[in-house]
Amino acid sequence: MPRLVTLEIEKQFMHFAAAHFTIFSATERERLHGHNYYLAVNITGQIDSNGLCFDYNLPKERLRVMCEELNEYMLLPELSPYLTIEDIGEQYRVLFDSDEMFFLKADTHILPLANITIEELSRYFCDKLCADEAWLKSLDICKLELKVSSGPGQWAVSSWSER
Repeated sequence: MPRLVTLEIEKQFMHFAAAHFTIFSATERERLHGHNYYLAVNITGQIDSNGLCFDYNLPKERLRVMCEELNEYMLLPELSPYLTIEDIGEQYRVLFDSDEMFFLKADTHILPLANITIEELSRYFCDKLCADEAWLKSLDICKLELKVSSGPGQWAVSSWSER
């Protein structure tokens, strides 16, 4: 019978700061603001004969790189039905209801999400981390939960499990 354990990994470097606005409807959105987002991951796997699940540094490094990719950027949701993003040279022109906003391309990441929320970000990071099936198999991971926080006491969790 396999010996399973869930490891929770939450490190100070697994964070990023980013600007965004949440879209509530076709006519209502938050003002532009930022968060210090934090990530944590729970990984369930089998304990080997040496009493170890896997090298903890492997998922930590992948998450560190993912956080660095978004750190200090304006995040825009590419898949929002309420937002139009136009590429105009060095800038993005963003249309929402009667608002027209401009963001420098060098300071902006457009993500394949419907909204920039912790719900969508947790799914984004979970999907990215679990996209490499060979990596998951090599670590013998059977379940993974990726958590994103935008502040103390507020987390969204997305899950992957081996089927």
